[in-house]
Amino acid sequence: MTKEEKHLWYDFLNTHSARFSRQKILGRYIADFYSAKANLVIELDGSQHGEEENAIKDEKRTEYLEQFGIMVLRIPNYEVNKNFKGVCTYIDKVVQERLLG
Repeated sequence: MTKEEKHLWYDFLNTHSARFSRQKILGRYIADFYSAKANLVIELDGSQHGEEENAIKDEKRTEYLEQFGIMVLRIPNYEVNKNFKGVCTYIDKVVQERLLG
């Protein structure tokens, strides 16, 4: 896990009520974090994800997971580093919407 993944996992997701798993195999992909309860994947993206080739791969991955009703949240690493509280609030909001919806 990257330092951002460790931070998000140990300081937020591992105690979240939606019960997240890390490094979860979903079909032909491995998700950074996955909640079966919320049917939600969280991917933390480094700067390389802004490159065209990687962006295309990310789009295909998202399309694949969406076929199964899984929502994919992509969060840049710099947001975890600069706005951790805001990232956690955003994730929690999305989880609550998914659980109600």
